[in-house]
Amino acid sequence: MTEPVRAAFRWPVRVYWEDTDAGGVVFYANYLKFFERARTEWLRSFGHSQETLRQDTGAIFIVTDTQLKYLRPARLDDAIDVTVVLGRHTYTRMVFAQQAWRGGQLLAEGTIGVACVHAGTFKPRAIPTDLLKSIA
Repeated sequence: MTEPVRAAFRWPVRVYWEDTDAGGVVFYANYLKFFERARTEWLRSFGHSQETLRQDTGAIFIVTDTQLKYLRPARLDDAIDVTVVLGRHTYTRMVFAQQAWRGGQLLAEGTIGVACVHAGTFKPRAIPTDLLKSIA
């Protein structure tokens, strides 16, 4: 059994009917939604909301790349935990290691690249200083 690397932020997710496919398991793309929600709550745990960052600084985050591996299916009504670990980061980019767990079973894992851009132009910009200080 693989354990999450480093101390990970954990966010609980319940699997709803809308998350499943015709086979009764979580549709593969929905893990990206679960991972997105967990990163948003990870950010909030440092006192930052994405909307406030956008309003106050013009900064938004966009996903630039993903790599996922699916190991076991999650099913309707499962309670899963999604973990977030910040890996490499620069002044404009962050890379996250994320996993979905059901109890002690690893269901899916991936690496998500995120860039900071200006909300109006989508041109790269520095991650706001206060945020960088919080997460470093």
